[in-house]
Amino acid sequence: MKRVVNVAEAKAKLSELLEAVLRGEEIVLAKRGKPVAKLVPLPERKRELGFLSGHVPGSFFEPLPEEELEAWEPTSS
Repeated sequence: MKRVVNVAEAKAKLSELLEAVLRGEEIVLAKRGKPVAKLVPLPERKRELGFLSGHVPGSFFEPLPEEELEAWEPTSS
């Protein structure tokens, strides 16, 4: 089902319109009676593991060198 809504009404009822879109209703936004935009749900996308692959330097996941580890250990007094 398609519903045409003017901008002023859309401003006042945005939450209601979003709920209608989630229920499958097609909402067309109009300015001065002329359609200008359509509210549609975004397609769901699955998150994939490894999405940072290639973006994080490999050394980030490597063990720290001994001298670095020693710097983090508390010194005994």
